[in-house]
Amino acid sequence: MKTILRLTFLLAALAGLFISARAAETSIQGILITASSEPGKTDGRLAQYEPTLRRILRFESYHYVGDDSARLEVPASGSLSVGDGHELEVTTEQSDGKALHVKVRWTSGGRTLMNTGLTLRPGVPAVLGGPSNSKGEVYAVILVGR
Repeated sequence: MKTILRLTFLLAALAGLFISARAAETSIQGILITASSEPGKTDGRLAQYEPTLRRILRFESYHYVGDDSARLEVPASGSLSVGDGHELEVTTEQSDGKALHVKVRWTSGGRTLMNTGLTLRPGVPAVLGGPSNSKGEVYAVILVGR
């Protein structure tokens, strides 16, 4: 009887460790887009983000360039290759389950385009505006923590 009780306690303790270890992980997705003043149809892959993009960036059309995601512990660092040579170095700082504090370094071609800190709420997109490309479109990044 004592052996069964000890095994049950051990399994419960291991389950608790597994759950707490999982709570210290997060998933972050980065989506690189271009925004244009030219009228046109927004890429269907961005449909769920279009109202947020229009409110923040105020352009006429948005086009998907690429995306990447990473599963990171808190705290930890990781890199996202989001397309067209753009990289996001993301450092998770802390999370309380309701918000995730991160630092983001956006680079392209070896140049730093932006260094910023953000608070991400699960499933709520954050938008970073960036430089223009050779076509006069503006690059932007959508970051979503999950």
